Amino acid sequence: MSPRKKKSEPGYERPTSGPGSQALNPSIRQTIAFGNAAWEQDDFAAALQHFRAILQDHPSFADVRNRAGLCLAMMGDPEAALEEFDEALKVNDCYSEALLNRAIVLNDLGRHDEAAECFHRASALDLRDSRAFPSHMGNQLANAHARTGDLYMAAGRAEEAATEYAAAVEVRPGFLDLQFKLAEAYIDLEMLGEARGHLEKILASNAEFAGARVRLGALLLRMDDPEGARREWERCAEQNPDDRRIRAYLASLD
Repeated sequence: MSPRKKKSEPGYERPTSGPGSQALNPSIRQTIAFGNAAWEQDDFAAALQHFRAILQDHPSFADVRNRAGLCLAMMGDPEAALEEFDEALKVNDCYSEALLNRAIVLNDLGRHDEAAECFHRASALDLRDSRAFPSHMGNQLANAHARTGDLYMAAGRAEEAATEYAAAVEVRPGFLDLQFKLAEAYIDLEMLGEARGHLEKILASNAEFAGARVRLGALLLRMDDPEGARREWERCAEQNPDDRRIRAYLASLD
């Protein structure tokens, strides 16, 4: 039995390169594409190299964490794989794909009680998120909408992207990365109030979602609320005191 190779839920945190940044860096998109291409060709070592290059600067990309874990599992390093799945779940504790992959690796290691707990948690998420669709189908639908939204964003068509992301969120509202993508599209459309609502909803569910807090600070600054921006970025600095980017943002307010 091996971790699931082909199916992956969305889970990456879209990075920001500055307080006003709105687009995913093209070089990052390209590196992700290279990693995915290597993955599809079963070149796990090359895929892992690409994924780790991304994670070095953007450690909160849950989907990339999950893919890195899968590569490590396929390469025979289950302990390192488990570390990556754990990091993915820190970003998105609703990430059932990472839970299932973690359970499979634990089971292969003979850690059956831990594996059973992971399977149980994944099943609980399935029941919670099922709503109008069976879990597997709902995850696939959310994925399909998110991928289409990504294509529209890459083409500079934020309105169409927002429609797709909103459809994805409707199917899987508990996937915080989808809420984040929708907020980004709304920012591009100057729908700042709607974007703020989604970012605040993310942080209410997961206060450690650093990308959402950084983005909320930038959004508040655009909405002429520098003190609100300072509050959010100071919280980021408390959570990640070594992040030079956050210190630069705070310095920009002085």
